[in-house]
Amino acid sequence: MKFGLLYELEMLQPWYDGMEYDTYWQAMAQVQLAEELGFEYVWTVEHHFLTEYSHSSAPEVWFGALSQRTKTIRLGHGVVLLPYPFNHPIRVAERIAVLDILSKGRVEFGTGRSITEQELGGFGIDPNDSRSMWEEALSIIPRMWREDPFAYEGKYFHIPPRSVIPKPIQKPHPPIWMATTQPDSFKLAGQKGVGVLGFVLGVEVEAFGRRIREYRNELKTAKPVGAFINDQVGVFTIVHCAESNKEARARAEQAVVWYMEKSIEFFAQWGKPGRPVPEGYRWYAEAASQRSERLAERMKYDYLDEHEMIMVGDPDTLIRRLKHYEAVGVDQILMFLQVGRIPHQQIMDSLKLIGKHVLPYFQHAGTRLTT
Repeated sequence: MKFGLLYELEMLQPWYDGMEYDTYWQAMAQVQLAEELGFEYVWTVEHHFLTEYSHSSAPEVWFGALSQRTKTIRLGHGVVLLPYPFNHPIRVAERIAVLDILSKGRVEFGTGRSITEQELGGFGIDPNDSRSMWEEALSIIPRMWREDPFAYEGKYFHIPPRSVIPKPIQKPHPPIWMATTQPDSFKLAGQKGVGVLGFVLGVEVEAFGRRIREYRNELKTAKPVGAFINDQVGVFTIVHCAESNKEARARAEQAVVWYMEKSIEFFAQWGKPGRPVPEGYRWYAEAASQRSERLAERMKYDYLDEHEMIMVGDPDTLIRRLKHYEAVGVDQILMFLQVGRIPHQQIMDSLKLIGKHVLPYFQHAGTRLTT
């Protein structure tokens, strides 16, 4: 199993002067420490207008800085929003290529379409078009890295013959991934031959396992959008490690509950009374239905903890839960540590414990996992 960090760059109010500066630079220090400890990936989202929840609106700029302050850790877009006008596919191809050059071939290209009304509406994107726009952009970006000149005529994009430059260092191109939240999106990722970034909280490990099996089954007949199939599965979850389970919970519980409630709040925007729910977002509206007693139960910290949907505890607790995820087919854990109001120093301390006790277990676990 491989290990990565995930950043939303959260910033809860009340804000103080210089808080955005501190958040970005503290996250930079966390990534540098993680690289020293043996983490192999860092992922960051692209979000817009999601106050407090995510201030990561220009991840390619932050990654440009990170590329010059790190040497080995891979830089994963988790994800680039592909519907236009979030990003034009030509600009995406250019930026990914430049970052690959600056990082000396360390880019992972994750893609998505946005799951919030705030973002889509803010850019004037029809939610009913978001998936088809994502699919069209995804189908042509890898070609821009391999074809010169490149030309295309489609439903949303009309590109005359042009040389899209520069080209990535990684040949034929960086690995491609897609965000998967709805159950059906796991199948879609398999059909397109791209890696899975499982951005779901509130799903039991065994349920993840079923979705992963469906994904791998679809891979057998995949028609890859790129030049090769990326068959890796990454799963995101909130992580905090301390010397004891009690201490870890005391530090992280409030942040976990806040994040869950905020996520459901965004989902619920699709279910406002008197407004039809776009077909592609119906799952989110139903998932956030406040009529569901099951949802209220699943949002409680004790439920999330008991069902291993979060990884908060001492090193032994994290190891046990990670082994369960590994057993159902997860290739990489995207550890979300910078969440809620957890202070920078506690995040650094958590990383050090993970680096000292957790990562070495899996680096040398060939015999342990079979005993």
